[in-house]
Amino acid sequence: MAVSGAWADDAVGGCSVLPNQAALKAALTAAVATETSGLNNHLWGTIVDRDGVVCAVAFSGASRTGQFPGGRVTSETRANTANALSLDSTSNSGGSGQPVGFALSTANLYSAVQPGGSLFGLEFSNPVDTNAAYGGPAALFGTAADPMVGRKIGGVAVLGGGFALFDKNHKIVGGVGVSGDTACGDHNVGWRVRHGLGLDHMAAGTLPAVAGVSGDPMRPDNIVFDITPNPNGGTGISAGGFGHPLCLNASGSSTLPPVIP
Repeated sequence: MAVSGAWADDAVGGCSVLPNQAALKAALTAAVATETSGLNNHLWGTIVDRDGVVCAVAFSGASRTGQFPGGRVTSETRANTANALSLDSTSNSGGSGQPVGFALSTANLYSAVQPGGSLFGLEFSNPVDTNAAYGGPAALFGTAADPMVGRKIGGVAVLGGGFALFDKNHKIVGGVGVSGDTACGDHNVGWRVRHGLGLDHMAAGTLPAVAGVSGDPMRPDNIVFDITPNPNGGTGISAGGFGHPLCLNASGSSTLPPVIP
């Protein structure tokens, strides 16, 4: 396709080390079947490489209309955000950076972007390229020939569903995002998708564990539920600064599969 070919130089080497569309669809379908939190909907899923180029798009339902249509682009923005705001050990040089890496899921961003938060306004910093996101025949959405593939769509998401992908060397190779349910349900399914793809190499082994904000070394970028009501009204207060609101039927995040060495 001419559109995808426009960014072929970026995709070479980036998408080649990541799961293809069939693998993404299989992992997404299995995760949706396992996870019943939230509304128990079908979901969209997207993988981007380390430069934010879309590598694969899939859906878990019987057709592209079997999940919320808006979830397609939202899944990409979540993949893009988690990839863009996570680091591995290569960030460490000259006395700065993260020696063991640092993972942020999109669920970890909600409180930080609220008024008064440390990342207020972040969600407006990287607009979606709507021409690239919505161009091409809709009949190809979610297939191996999805028009987003090979393009840099951009976007920032601040609700659950996006994760950085870590290979066996604890190096980030991209991001995965899912969308189509409650934000907490999306987080749980996305977590299972990453685990199913075998790209959650973040636990301590021959390499130290990748750092995160959850307080759980076996789930370093897990969703955090520590928001309490603000006595002055408005947005609730997150004790650690990275909290996410509770959702309908949000149980289960503490029992998600632990990350692997």
